[in-house]
Amino acid sequence: MAKIAFIGAGSLGFTRGLVRDILTFPLLRDATISLMDIDPERLDFAYRACTSIVERGNYPAKVEATLDRAAALKGADAVLCTILCGDVKVWQHDILIPMKYGVNTNVGDTRGPSGIFRALRTIPVMLDICRDIERHCPNALLLNYTNPMAMLCRAMQRATTVQVSGLCHSVQGTAAMLAEWIGAPMDEITYVCAGINHLSWFIEYRWNGRDAYPLIRKAMRRKNVLNTEQVRKRCSCTSITTSPNPAGTTPNTTGGSANAPS
Repeated sequence: MAKIAFIGAGSLGFTRGLVRDILTFPLLRDATISLMDIDPERLDFAYRACTSIVERGNYPAKVEATLDRAAALKGADAVLCTILCGDVKVWQHDILIPMKYGVNTNVGDTRGPSGIFRALRTIPVMLDICRDIERHCPNALLLNYTNPMAMLCRAMQRATTVQVSGLCHSVQGTAAMLAEWIGAPMDEITYVCAGINHLSWFIEYRWNGRDAYPLIRKAMRRKNVLNTEQVRKRCSCTSITTSPNPAGTTPNTTGGSANAPS
């Protein structure tokens, strides 16, 4: 029976979606899901949501919740990290301080001054988590969902012995969005995506083995698609491929503005 620890489990959207996906794998149906967060209220939300998933799916899995990081990590086979250091009151300064000096960004979680601010605030915490992993589950794989992805993973790989890999949900989410644009069932879609976090591209996107890019480009001419995905539309107009990065994150990596003209 595998044990999977979630550090920052109060990030409910991530935790709920990841638990739902994990339990679909036969080898993980009976896993122990150990949820940990420093916020008791958010942790309780996550615990109730994950318990509901287990009960409704009739899985033999076990869900536990704790405020103690060491307890969550003890004996874990895998660790998923979805933390945020500081709330919006802190995060806003990542945007406002650079703006004062003429650097206008939006989310500010990837690179540039805003990304560096966040990295400097987050790296010490991530290294603390890794030290706990080294003590309590040294063979566990750490899957990091916290940004700025590249800076954090580089720091952890350089300073610790933890097996760490960075992941982002934007590729899967965009693959499903493109399938919806062209009216294709997702189980008939195959794709190859390449790049780095928040700057990657679908270099191949096929529907039942046939190139679906002509259909995607046709869909991009629809007003409803153009109005909701202006940045990705304009990126795709200058490339043969489509970016799976939301309008809020692509400019963080390219240095552009999220406010693309209509």
